[in-house]
Amino acid sequence: MSYKNCAMIITMSSDGVVQRAYRFRFYPTPQQEDLLRCTIGCCRLVYNKALAARTEAWTTRHERIGFAETSRQLTLWKNTEELSFLNDVSSVALQRSVRHLQAAFSNFFNQRGDYPEFKKKSHGGSASFMRTAFTWDGRDLKLAKMGEPLNIKWSRTLPRSAKPSSVTVILDAAGRWHVSILVEEHVKPLPKAGTQVGIDMGLTDFAITSNGEKTANPRFRKRDAQRLRKAQRDLARKRKGSNNHRRAMLKVARIQARIADRRKDFLHKLSTRIVRENQTVVIEDLAVKNMSRRCKPVADPQQPGRWKRNGQTAKRALNRGITDAGWRMLRTMLAYKCEWYGRQLVVIDRWYPSSQICSTCGKNTGRKPLNVRAWTCPACHTTHDRDVNAAKNILAAGLAVNVCGDQRKHRDALSQCEA
Repeated sequence: MSYKNCAMIITMSSDGVVQRAYRFRFYPTPQQEDLLRCTIGCCRLVYNKALAARTEAWTTRHERIGFAETSRQLTLWKNTEELSFLNDVSSVALQRSVRHLQAAFSNFFNQRGDYPEFKKKSHGGSASFMRTAFTWDGRDLKLAKMGEPLNIKWSRTLPRSAKPSSVTVILDAAGRWHVSILVEEHVKPLPKAGTQVGIDMGLTDFAITSNGEKTANPRFRKRDAQRLRKAQRDLARKRKGSNNHRRAMLKVARIQARIADRRKDFLHKLSTRIVRENQTVVIEDLAVKNMSRRCKPVADPQQPGRWKRNGQTAKRALNRGITDAGWRMLRTMLAYKCEWYGRQLVVIDRWYPSSQICSTCGKNTGRKPLNVRAWTCPACHTTHDRDVNAAKNILAAGLAVNVCGDQRKHRDALSQCEA
């Protein structure tokens, strides 16, 4: 097994100036809501038409259409009779939709994302406005073609003398309105800390650190599983396209939004505490998408309409637990917070056998089933907690790459992987 390029180190930029988005809830008037819904719908239409045009050009003629050609097509669409309503909304928001599609294709061609998908009305939507399409006086925000400022609930204060570079209005699937204000801010690095920590992710305990601290897994989806299950059953009984179906969809979306909000709040608090207390943070590069592959249910021939209670039931429960945990979201938060505050994040290879190696003597004792939570090393007779031992090995592997850039030490640490 090759361990070439198995670590990634993320450090803070030298200038300390970052672009930071502040998100707030706002409550539009009926007139503002009509205009915003029309703007979001037009942005979604332009995005989908541009995506269809670019896809059709490539599949039929093997022709690649870029941003300039798509912008010219947008102008032609606005001059047609059937799409003349595009002139009723801000042209800046429509142009930004084309920009977002171009960014999605760039990520796809650079292997940073999947092929762009068509946007759905049921998922809500968003519209972005640049400086020429909104006015900001330090207190009130007014968008283009809007006579009154937005009624924003300022849950936190913006930096002094902040000048927003862009504003994004977001309508989520639960019917809530948010505004995201992007500003440039100078983030002051935190004082240097003399501690390092390795973190092992789990399901029984969400995060286990190398110093023995365990953070319980809150399991937010499991808490609301009964309410969500009932709401989804009610939704399945409604006729698609009816008002009852839309109301049932909104109820499901609100439950899911509540779960997502609590999960994000928990991860923000945990990641901030980890970054404040430690100078170096080491984590594993977990392949969450591969770990949470969906299992097909198996029908029970003896009980029609029911599924067999076999090993796949446990697999589906495991998959739900992995997707509910939010491991990737924690890694993303740790990455940008370490960059902001002058910390260092080291990501070691996903194939590093952290749970197989004894953190005391370095002996590789082989694979262990998930039900083995504690084990004794046959070489040094040290009894280990499975997760704490893995966290210690993760920290050791991360520090091996970090010490003066000495890759030899890292290869020595990884050489224990060979059985």
